[in-house]
Amino acid sequence: MVFSGLVFLLAFLPANLICYFCAKTIKTRNIILLLFSLVFYAWGEPVYVLLLLAMSFSCWFFSRLIDNAGSDAARKAAMAGAAVVCIGAIGYFKYIGFIVENINGLIGHEAIPVPQVALPIGISFYTFQLLTYVVDVYRGEVPAQKSFWKVLLYAGLFHQCVAGPIVRYGDVENELTERYSTLDGIYNGIGRFCFGLAKKAVLANACGAVVDALLITDAEIGNASHLAANISALSGRSALTLWMGMAFFMLQIYLDFSAYSDMAIGMGLICGFHYKENFNYPYVASSVTDFWRRWHMSLGTFFRDYVYIPLGGNRKGKARQIFNMFVVWALTGLWHGASWNFVLWGLYFFVLLVLEKLILLKFYEKHRGLGIAATLTAVYFGWIFFKFTDLSLVKTVLKGMFCLNGNSFSTFESRSFALSYLFFFIIAVLACTPLAKNIGALLKKKSVYTPALKTVTTVWDAVIPAFMFVISCLSLVGDSYNPFLYYQF
Repeated sequence: MVFSGLVFLLAFLPANLICYFCAKTIKTRNIILLLFSLVFYAWGEPVYVLLLLAMSFSCWFFSRLIDNAGSDAARKAAMAGAAVVCIGAIGYFKYIGFIVENINGLIGHEAIPVPQVALPIGISFYTFQLLTYVVDVYRGEVPAQKSFWKVLLYAGLFHQCVAGPIVRYGDVENELTERYSTLDGIYNGIGRFCFGLAKKAVLANACGAVVDALLITDAEIGNASHLAANISALSGRSALTLWMGMAFFMLQIYLDFSAYSDMAIGMGLICGFHYKENFNYPYVASSVTDFWRRWHMSLGTFFRDYVYIPLGGNRKGKARQIFNMFVVWALTGLWHGASWNFVLWGLYFFVLLVLEKLILLKFYEKHRGLGIAATLTAVYFGWIFFKFTDLSLVKTVLKGMFCLNGNSFSTFESRSFALSYLFFFIIAVLACTPLAKNIGALLKKKSVYTPALKTVTTVWDAVIPAFMFVISCLSLVGDSYNPFLYYQF
């Protein structure tokens, strides 16, 4: 089940909210949220609900051991136990095939059969949440939760369980026990949810369909037996087609993932939860450093607080700082997928960040326009490593962009395609900027002194969420292309 599915929008979510607001106590509301969350998670893969339950129970159990430990050694042992459970689970389900394949590659033949293990949806997200919870208990930053069911609700809450944002326990600790759904919160939550839904259903899905038409589908990319055919297909694409395809993918991945975060934050507000922002218009960043402060912020702060700083951060000299950055960005790449292209994608940004830290940041501070252009260019090429899991496809696309595959720069079809999608492309680009948000804030500011304008903005704020919801549902009817890209992580 996905947030942008009609079953979720027209049945699951309304039923959840009706039951939730009919309940009078926080305890009953928590039970309702937990039951709906388990149904939501089990919708696509029922067996893996058991994994979510087992990991939540293990982390609750180890946090209680930490809280009741009589010695530092006992606390460390309990912390190690939780780390083994969390890292072991994600290591097995997400990386065991990758590890075995690389061992066989080093040996030179298939000495070990490659296990075929299905990846549980959202395991990277809820595993990190549970791990941060136990670490924070170990550090004394939050008390151990006595109720297992509240730990399970924290980890499995359907708002953010399967694709983030990564929520720290300390951010919602009090709201698990005491929270209020205010009219402002419900109003803002509905608006945020509908905005995210339209961003996904109307813009991201359309961008994804264009990407599939211009390049090749994700299903084809993931099919190793079709590698030769995929290389041949991409080699025959004009340079303009490849450039357009990656431009639309750049838009798709932001609109898709940030839309999920918008909807998660919106549903949280409706129910009285306050999740932190996960995106802050990363495509207007003036440096790669700034980009990663704006993109998937909950993941960035996780690696900062639980990997980079514990390794020593920038406190042990420049060489050690660069090594710490290397570790963080190798892990960041690997977190996104069990494939070398993701590792290279992470290390690509590591190199760019080191260059900025040593040379470029001061220049970008003086020349912001050049910084934005350089950052967009760097991120654009980085997405090629992210899109294509086989490095031979990455090579083919990069060569084709500069007509090094014997391909033409453009064709009549590619030029016609570019013209027909130009207006939509502009709309999608503007949706990646704070332009609409800033205009709305300016109008609201001016409406304080202009009664007519205040009436218009009030009516607009009331009507636009409903309009976006209806348009989104109409876009989804009969639309077979409706994935969330980050579900695979």
